[in-house]
Amino acid sequence: MPIKSTLILAVIVFSVSHPVTGQRYLEEVFKKTTKETVVYLDKGHEKLSMDIFTPVNDTAKNRPVMLYVHGGGFAGGNRDHPNHIKFCEALARRGYVAVTMSYSLVMKGKSFSCDQLAEVKVKTFRSVALDIAYATKYLIENKNKLGIDQSQIVLAGSSAGAEAVLHAAYWKSSWQNEEKAILDDDFQYGGVISMAGAIVDIKLINKASAIPTQLFHGTCDNLVPYATAPHHYCDYEKPGYLILHGAKSIADRLDELQKGYYLVTGCNGGHEWNDLPIRAYIPLIADFLYHDVLAGEFRQIHTVKSSTRDCANKSAELPSECGF
Repeated sequence: MPIKSTLILAVIVFSVSHPVTGQRYLEEVFKKTTKETVVYLDKGHEKLSMDIFTPVNDTAKNRPVMLYVHGGGFAGGNRDHPNHIKFCEALARRGYVAVTMSYSLVMKGKSFSCDQLAEVKVKTFRSVALDIAYATKYLIENKNKLGIDQSQIVLAGSSAGAEAVLHAAYWKSSWQNEEKAILDDDFQYGGVISMAGAIVDIKLINKASAIPTQLFHGTCDNLVPYATAPHHYCDYEKPGYLILHGAKSIADRLDELQKGYYLVTGCNGGHEWNDLPIRAYIPLIADFLYHDVLAGEFRQIHTVKSSTRDCANKSAELPSECGF
C-alpha cells in the first residue's frame, strides 16, 4: 500500500524488470542525433509522415521509443514545429528513438467547441487514435531496422494530441478499421504521457489496461478539464456537451486500481500546460520514462507546481492540493 503525500510520493514495490546501466535514458549521453522522415501511411488522398530521431553512433539494438503527437484542436499544428524537434532531440540524446508524427487534421476549418456535436468529437478522438495505431504498426514492422523494443513504445501528446494518445492507449477498439485490427489484440503500449488531455470514459482504464501514465495539467484549463467536467465547459443544452475526465480523475482512477501514476499539477495553470512540459519539464519526463517504464518501478507521484496567478476559469473546481 503506497504512502501518499501532497507534493511528492515515490514508493518502489516491484523489482527492476528492465535493467538499465549508467545514466543512459535519464541524462543526455549522446552529443548528436540524426533524423529520418518516412511515410507511415498512404491514405490515397494524403500521405502521413513521421520524423524519427536517433542518437548518432549508438550500438544499442532494443531501444525504447517515444512517439509524440502534436496538438492543435485536430485542425492545425504540425509534427515538425521547432519545439517538437527540440523535444525529440533531447530524448534521442538520452538514448531513445524519438518520433514526432503527422495525422489527419479531420477538423480543419471546423469548430471543435460547444457548437460541434459531441459524437463528432468522440469520432475525432477515434480517428486520430487510429492514425497512431498505424504509426505504431510501422514502428513494429521496422523494429529490427530501427533497433527498437516494441514492448517499450511510449505515447506522448499535447492537448488534442493528449486526448488522442489517451484513447489510443486505453481504448483498444480505436485500433479497429473496418473490423480489422491494426495492432495485435495482446499489444500494449509501454506507457503514456498526457499533457492537458482527457478521456471520454474513465472505465476504459482498468486493472488489465492500466499502463505507466504520466499526466501534466493546469487546474484552471478552460478547454480540457483538470478533473471531470464538460469539454470546453459547455452548457448541458449545447451540441458539444461532452463529459471528459482529465489528469486528476485519471490519477484518482489509477490510485483506486492500485496502479502507478505520475501526476504534475499546475496550480492556477491554463491550457498552456499542453506544451509547457516539452519545453520546461523534460527532466520530469525522463524520470518517468527511466523509472516507471524502463525499470518497472511502482510509483504513485503527485508533484504540485504552485502559482500566485488568478484562475481565469471561474468554472474550475479548485483542488485542495493547491491550497484552496
